Amino acid sequence: MKRYQFWIDLLATCGFVGRIRPAPGTWGTLWGIPLGLLLIRLGPLGYMVATGVLILVAIAAAQLHEAVHAGDVDINGAPQDMHDSQEVVIDEVVGYLVAFTWLPMNWTSVVAAFVLFRALDIVKPFPISWLDRKVKGGLGTVVDDLAAGLIANIILQAVL
Repeated sequence: MKRYQFWIDLLATCGFVGRIRPAPGTWGTLWGIPLGLLLIRLGPLGYMVATGVLILVAIAAAQLHEAVHAGDVDINGAPQDMHDSQEVVIDEVVGYLVAFTWLPMNWTSVVAAFVLFRALDIVKPFPISWLDRKVKGGLGTVVDDLAAGLIANIILQAVL
């Protein structure tokens, strides 16, 4: 599987956006904005189907990234925990897409979904924190971002 490492990293980090420092999750979420604006052209059903497919791709990419990098060490020779690695940002992208679902296509919705999703993803209130701790593998990497996106979307639906 190491021979596919470049392609797995390319997908999981969204074109290596996840390697931008500081705040790779924020950069990944920013990458989700143009993608969301592109997908919204598919109409509500097309947007949700495309988002669903991308969620499955994100889970697979996160799982493969974790498997490929198992046993990696840092510059001091200490083993790295590759579960939910900061450089994997495809989970932030799909989390943002969930947050942006069924919102009006205007700058207020784009910014509000971004800010609220990032706040929930960083703070991780319950049940997001519970999911982050308990669910492992590729699903565990993605599920907390999906929960943050869903909660952000529910709040924004009520407010907007």
